[in-house]
Amino acid sequence: MDFTPSEEQAAAQGLAARILGDLSTHDRLVEAGSGTDAELWKELCAAGLLGAVEETGLLGLVLLAEEQGRTTAQVPFVASCVYGLLAVAGHGTEEQRGRLLPPLRDGTAVVAGAFPARGTVQAEPDDGLSGLVPPAVGGGVSDTVPAAAVGGVSGIVPPAAGGGLSGTALPAGSGTVSPAAGGRLSGSVPLVPWLRDATHVLVAAADRSLWIVRTADSGVVTEPVETTAPWSAGRLVLAGAPAERLGGPGAYEEMLATARTAFAGVQAGVCAGSLARAVEHTGTREQFGRPLSTNQAVLLRAADAYMDTEAIRVTAYEAAWRHDEGLPYGEQALTAAWWASEGGRRVVHAGQHLHGGTGADLDHPVHRHFLWGRQLDAHLGGSGTVLQELGELLVKEGPE
Repeated sequence: MDFTPSEEQAAAQGLAARILGDLSTHDRLVEAGSGTDAELWKELCAAGLLGAVEETGLLGLVLLAEEQGRTTAQVPFVASCVYGLLAVAGHGTEEQRGRLLPPLRDGTAVVAGAFPARGTVQAEPDDGLSGLVPPAVGGGVSDTVPAAAVGGVSGIVPPAAGGGLSGTALPAGSGTVSPAAGGRLSGSVPLVPWLRDATHVLVAAADRSLWIVRTADSGVVTEPVETTAPWSAGRLVLAGAPAERLGGPGAYEEMLATARTAFAGVQAGVCAGSLARAVEHTGTREQFGRPLSTNQAVLLRAADAYMDTEAIRVTAYEAAWRHDEGLPYGEQALTAAWWASEGGRRVVHAGQHLHGGTGADLDHPVHRHFLWGRQLDAHLGGSGTVLQELGELLVKEGPE
């Protein structure tokens, strides 16, 4: 395995770091509230960073996701790349790619991912359907509950409280792409990250088929929802909404693994940003005439947070690298999701605690990292749920 970024990947990451660092400032984030920073989104699109994801692969997206997480930038970048660009490029028909990819590349189209935590979204070709996904506590997308996709890439797994992404992921490119077919969807998804920005939604139905829905179409209702992190989220209600099929067998599992990997990359950035703030604070704040960073307890807490952050990063890199190499990566995606959930929670708590009383200030920049880290933990399903699924997958596959 070689996780060294290519020249193109490194250039894209450097450009993203510069744009996000310049524009995603604390004052602008406060001004954006739970909405999207339209100027920042315009700059990212004008720089060609969305279209670059097609060339740099999933590993390239993970590198860019780190930069979004590091600055907690209020844009639907990772969600639209996962559920839009990569989904259509990997599973769309030639006609769908020609029609949908251009507006996705320039940012005039934005895709959110609706993968219900519990319940079903019913889909049938050419006929109206019925169904309901009740808001659930402790729910998640699993291989035992007919459900849909991610809410994220949360864009990915829209977290109902404690809900998350799960399911067995297949190798990249598994499954076949069939001609696009029309259908209608009915049901509701209680929480879809970045829904209020979306022009389209990638919806996973009860049978794990994937469908693209236009938010402007009849039968589609979006309602604002406030979450822990200000992700411009919403509730999606479908009542016989027109939809087009995306991909064939295996598309759901691959998109689930892709979303997990990408959002683990976001968590790596969130943790790195939180830790950087803690290091700066403890290195300049003095107690009894010396910096806080000289205290052994502070050093050890920061060191543990650093190790957790690196574990999230390297497991996300491994899953993304295997995807780009055409290797099975479902197990690696689950491993990255577990580290992002379990380790990420520890890191953002440590970042806040290392700020002492300042960390309790809800207006302090480090608190935003804390909120994003906890939301991503829920979005990915929670460490216990993810670990259980990983264990079941390892038992099913048996020793190599």
